[in-house]
Amino acid sequence: MAVVATLLNSRPGLSSLRRSFLRGGPRLLPCRTRAQLEAALSSRLIDAVLLAPADLPLPDLRAFRARFPAIPVIAWGAFRPDDGELLAHWEREGAALVLVDGVDDAVAGDLVRRASLTAARRALLADAPRVLRLTHPLQHRTWELLLDQTDHPARTSELAAALAVSREHLSRQFGAGGAPNLKRVIDLIRVAAAAQLLANPGLDVAAVVRILDFASPSHLERTVRRITGQSARDLGGLGVRGVLGAFTRGKTRSRRE
Repeated sequence: MAVVATLLNSRPGLSSLRRSFLRGGPRLLPCRTRAQLEAALSSRLIDAVLLAPADLPLPDLRAFRARFPAIPVIAWGAFRPDDGELLAHWEREGAALVLVDGVDDAVAGDLVRRASLTAARRALLADAPRVLRLTHPLQHRTWELLLDQTDHPARTSELAAALAVSREHLSRQFGAGGAPNLKRVIDLIRVAAAAQLLANPGLDVAAVVRILDFASPSHLERTVRRITGQSARDLGGLGVRGVLGAFTRGKTRSRRE
C-alpha cells in the first residue's frame, strides 16, 4: 500500500489531510521532526512527502532536497495571497505540487497519487508492455498488479489468486508470445524501483535492501545483475528507463527456461 509521509506541526492540518485521504487515498505516516522523516525514508517505501512551508525554513528544504531529490515533495497549508513568493521558492526547489488546506481537501488523495513516486515509475515504464510483448489481457492485468507491488517480492500464487486463475496457468500464459517469464518481470519492476530510490544521495544500497525487502545486499546485487548486467551501485545513474533498456537487450529469459 502506498504511504505518504508528512511533516506538519499543525494537528488540525493533519486531521484535515486524514479526512481527505479516506476516500481510497494513500496512507499517511506522520513524522514530528526532519530526522524522523529521513529515518522513515530510509526504512520503508515512501511514495511522496507532504511538508508545510510554514513549518520548514527554505534552508532545511534545500538540505532535504539535496539528500532526496527523487522523492516527490508536496507543499500543504492554508496559503494566503501574500504567500506567492514563498511558494515560488518552493517550486524552484522542486516541489511537485501545492495543496491548499480547505480548498483541495476533496481531491487531495487523488492529486497526491498523480504526483507520487509510483506514478513516476508508471510513466517511465508506460511503453514496457509493448517492448516486452505483453499482448494478452491476462499479461496486462498482471503487469498492472505488479506496478503497485514493489515493496515486497510478489508471489506467483498471490498474483494468481488475485487474478482468479491457477498458478500454473498464470506462469504459462504470462510468458507466451515471446514475452519474458513472470519471475523476470517481477524482478524488473523491483529493480526499476531500486533505481528510483538510489537516485537519492540520502539512500544507499543497504537502505534499498530494507525498503524493498530484499534478503540481503548480495541478493539485491544478484537480482540487479540478472536484470541489467550491471552493479547495484550503478542503478542511480541508470534510472528506470536505463533498467528497462538493459533488460530488453538480452536479460528477459531465465536460465531455467
